[in-house]
Amino acid sequence: MSQKKIGIIGSGLIGRSWAMIFAASGWTVSLYDIEVKQIETALADIKQQLKTLEKEKLLRGNINADQQIALISGSTKLEDTVKNATIIQECVPENLELKIKVWKQVDAIAESTTILSSSTSTFVPSLFSKDLKNKKNIIVSHPVNPPYYVPVIEVVPAPWTDPEVAKKTRAIWEEVGQTPVSLTREIPGFIVNRLQYVLLNEAWDLVKEGVLDVKDIDKVMSEGLGMRYAFLGILETTHLNDHGFVNYCKSYADTIYAVSQDFKAPTKFQGPQVLEIAKQLESDVPLDKLQKRRNWRDLALTKLSQLKKQMNKLK
Repeated sequence: MSQKKIGIIGSGLIGRSWAMIFAASGWTVSLYDIEVKQIETALADIKQQLKTLEKEKLLRGNINADQQIALISGSTKLEDTVKNATIIQECVPENLELKIKVWKQVDAIAESTTILSSSTSTFVPSLFSKDLKNKKNIIVSHPVNPPYYVPVIEVVPAPWTDPEVAKKTRAIWEEVGQTPVSLTREIPGFIVNRLQYVLLNEAWDLVKEGVLDVKDIDKVMSEGLGMRYAFLGILETTHLNDHGFVNYCKSYADTIYAVSQDFKAPTKFQGPQVLEIAKQLESDVPLDKLQKRRNWRDLALTKLSQLKKQMNKLK
C-alpha cells in the first residue's frame, strides 16, 4: 500500500496544525508556501510543538515526535506539494480573489482523483470553484481553531461536489482523529459560525444595554453553558433537562418564543463599544500576554479532550 500524502497550501497556524494532525496518523505531509523563510519558520515551529507535546505526554498518534517530524516537508514549488496527494488542504488568508487564484493553479496540476479541500470559514465553496475543471472534487473542511486540540470539522459540499468526495473526505478526517460533521449543502457561515454568531450578537447587545460586563458574560459560558455543551451539545441538553425533547418543547416553547421576541436585530461590531469591550478584555489579558493565554487554552483543551474520551467510555 502506497504512503498516503496530504498537500497543504499555506504554512500559517492552521496549515501547521493540519501538518501535525496528519503526521500523527502516519501521512506524508508536504507544506507549500511562496517564501522559503515562511516554510523554515513553520517547520521549526512544528518541530518545537511536537517535541513539547511529546515531553508533556500529550502527543497524538502512535509514532514518536521525531518520526512525525520526518514525515513533514516544505516546498516553494506547488507541483511538489500537489503531486500524488490524496487530498489538498488550502489554508491561505480569507481573501476570495486569492483563493480563486490559488485553486486555479492547483486545479491545473492536480490529478482527477485528488480531493480539493479548503479550510475557509468565510466563503461557501461554489464561490471559488465554479470555473475549475475538477470542481466535482471541491469541498470545504472548516476547523475550529486550534484544530489539533478541537476535533470538529465542518464538511461542506458545493452544488457540484461528487457525493463520493464528501464521503471520502469525511472518512479521511475520521481516520486522522478529527470529528467531521457533514452538511448536505452549502449555507453562509456553515454551522459553527451560525451558532457562534448568535451568541456573539446577544453578548454584544447585553454589554451595550449594560446588563452584564464582559467578564460576567464570559463566565456564563465558561462556568455554565459551556460545561454542559462540552459533553452533550445544545439539543441533547434540552433532551435531558426534561423528560425528553417533546416534553421540553411543551414546557418551554412559549417561554423561548417570548424571550426571542426581545432579541435585537443584528448590528455591525463597530464604534466605541468595540473599544470598551477590548478594554475590559485587555484588563485581564493584555495583548502582550495573548500567547501565554493561548498556550494555557491549548493545554486546557487537551486535558478536556482526554477527559471526554474517558467519559465517553462510561456512556
